[in-house]
Amino acid sequence: MTFTAPLSTGLSNRFGYQPVVILGGFLTCLGTICTAFTSCINQIYITIGIVSGLGYCLTFLPTVTILSQYFSRRRSLVTAVASTGESFAIFAFGPAFTALKTHIGWRYTMVVLGMLQGTILVCGLLLRPMIIKIETTECLTKPLRKQEFENSITDTEFSGSVSSRGLVVQSSENLEGGLQTEGQQKDGDTFQTAQCEKDTKRLGRNKLLDLSVLKEGSFLCYAAFGLFATLGFFAPHLYVVEFSVSMGTERDKAAYMLSIMAVAEIFGRLSIGWIMSCGCIRKIFVLLGCVFLICLVLMIFTVVEGFWGLAVCCVLYGFLLGNIASTHIPMLAEDDVVGIDRMSLAVGVYVCIQSVAGLAGPPLGGFLVDITQNYSSAFYSCAAGTGIGALFLGLVRPVKTGFLCPKKKISTCQNSL
Repeated sequence: MTFTAPLSTGLSNRFGYQPVVILGGFLTCLGTICTAFTSCINQIYITIGIVSGLGYCLTFLPTVTILSQYFSRRRSLVTAVASTGESFAIFAFGPAFTALKTHIGWRYTMVVLGMLQGTILVCGLLLRPMIIKIETTECLTKPLRKQEFENSITDTEFSGSVSSRGLVVQSSENLEGGLQTEGQQKDGDTFQTAQCEKDTKRLGRNKLLDLSVLKEGSFLCYAAFGLFATLGFFAPHLYVVEFSVSMGTERDKAAYMLSIMAVAEIFGRLSIGWIMSCGCIRKIFVLLGCVFLICLVLMIFTVVEGFWGLAVCCVLYGFLLGNIASTHIPMLAEDDVVGIDRMSLAVGVYVCIQSVAGLAGPPLGGFLVDITQNYSSAFYSCAAGTGIGALFLGLVRPVKTGFLCPKKKISTCQNSL
């Protein structure tokens, strides 16, 4: 579901967001419905794990990217509000589908779920991507360029380059050789246009496998933050019920811990969007503060006692988790990391790196619990992961500004016109 993130962003850069989301919605719907006709767990691995998982990846990342492109000042608020749909769906659909399964069985329930997921196709049709204009080749800045390349290049006026009568203003070196004839100018324009088209097509092909973001130190630090911080996101959801029981809480009451987290997470997602939209402090510093606080909450989990103490920790953890979950991907669009123009390339690589921790974190926590026979060890490991992630997150801006790694001054030669 997340290891294919680079494929999702690559396809989006090549073919656009709309067709990729439509394809992802179709695969998600198809995989869920096909699950109703499976006869063994291995078939479910294919239908849900591969088909629906790939479809989810093809729909999630393009929609997050396009949403970040549509807004600048209120980007954090918009993405936070949009992300609350996930929390509301878990809170509402969980009990609903459980009741539906009791009445019609799990197979028909999967069919109903797949039909509901078909609405993703409609949402994909409504997407209208914005065009981020990036000049990457020298030919794009030539004054004689006359054609407009769709979705990537727009015409730009160059004052003084071409007069109203079509006469080309040449440099002193060209003037010594004499004025070009109209036929030579036409041939030159044709050659230049063809060369620009060739470079543009080559740029489009390279984007499918573009990993140039790995050369940026700020992105590497941010990816390391995502890798280690993800280790701290699984323990409370997996072990909080059993941990509460081991601390003396009744099992019936312990089951409410997950609901408390879910409700607090909704408020966390909404509040962080409003805070970041105020613009009083850099967004990356707000995220750093949330990561640091969630590390402390994970440590406090291991020392509190009783139902109410654990409930307070669940409220704090859910609130802070909502803060982080709704901002860590849109944060890539900020200039402190990679910027909006390269977000579509960075988000796939970032999610792929982050998924390594999502795959290794739960087994690591279970291994520690089995060895120590104490659920607190899982919370300690998660706190350590988020603590290391906070250190890398704190390095993102110093690296980006060149405070830690000063950039070498590169002299550039400009052609006089």
